[in-house]
Amino acid sequence: MAYLEKENMGQAAADEWTAERILSRARELAPVLRQRAAEIEQNRHLPADVVELLRGTGVFRMAMPKSWGGPELDSMQQTEVIEALAIGDASAGWCGMIGADSGIYSGYLREETAREMFPRLDMITAGWIHPEGRAERVAGGYRVTGNWRFGSGSTHCDWLAAGCAVYQDGEPVLAENGKPEWRIMYARPDEYQIRDTWHTTGLAGSGSRDYAAVDLFVPEERSFSFREPRREGPLHIAPDAILRKMSGVPLGVARAAIDHVRELAASRFDRVTQLPWPQSYRIQTALAQSEMELHAARSGVFASLERQWEKLSAGQPLSTGERVSAALARHHAFGTARAIVARLFDTVGGAAIYRASSPLDRWLRDTNTMCQHAVAQDMILQTCGELMLGGQPDNPFL
Repeated sequence: MAYLEKENMGQAAADEWTAERILSRARELAPVLRQRAAEIEQNRHLPADVVELLRGTGVFRMAMPKSWGGPELDSMQQTEVIEALAIGDASAGWCGMIGADSGIYSGYLREETAREMFPRLDMITAGWIHPEGRAERVAGGYRVTGNWRFGSGSTHCDWLAAGCAVYQDGEPVLAENGKPEWRIMYARPDEYQIRDTWHTTGLAGSGSRDYAAVDLFVPEERSFSFREPRREGPLHIAPDAILRKMSGVPLGVARAAIDHVRELAASRFDRVTQLPWPQSYRIQTALAQSEMELHAARSGVFASLERQWEKLSAGQPLSTGERVSAALARHHAFGTARAIVARLFDTVGGAAIYRASSPLDRWLRDTNTMCQHAVAQDMILQTCGELMLGGQPDNPFL
């Protein structure tokens, strides 16, 4: 790839890392990821050289602030980059999406700490931030104990985050909302016990292993709360910034599936009618319906992101409708992608079941697995409905 021959894995000048060039590199890498997809899946985590190929696109630095020389892509641009990578491989796109959180999380840390933790702009963060662990306040920081699941990218990250409820002297510390204080703890991956639990239906290459800690000391400065941003801007005003680019993964997989079946059509004949696929009503309808659904889902995602970004950039609070629209568009993108892949899997028929010759089998398993994430569950519908009816739901995935 031309950009890897020209540049030394992410060490190009800041003006090389524009949104357009990062997206171009992601698109250039996608065919390579497609070729490596079976290997990535069998490996059950990203091979080291694939991690470096991703790093070379700029995906891991794309949310880093301009004040540091980073590109600071907006949420729409970030989603496009993840979408491009997911067209190549869902697990690689998923890991790119998770690893890019470094730039967002750094905005909740003290400046000097963030600079120390991220001396390079393309360092990788991973981890489950929901408060599954316990952090006991002690002099200078916290003693952390817990078990966390879904550590996507934990096999190649530089920092592994862990969500905790805070305790002091054995008692929970309550936040202003009366709930236990929620803080994110940062430690090196080798400070945790990472467990090889990731034997899954789909997204197998994401290496989303379980990890645990017992009485791990985390300095105060390496923890943060989403209620206390230390950097201004739309990536830090609202804690849902880490969720906004997630839709890129299902959108990319659905795009890949549609394009794949269109390519197949050039050389296939309908078994019953003996019509060439381009002349088959069945194929024509399945492709058109899939394209229609993807267009609608993608338009909903980007329209809601653009409106959200516009309001936050102007320093205005999001309305109930804007919060609901973003969450529902994300939920819809995941479900739509799964429906599209399932339809095209059925359309292709028996040939789709062979892993060696058809990526549809993997895409079907990948979309089924990603739809088990909290953002794609019906809990989001209930939460949005509660918000629409005047409630104040306590859901971090909204």
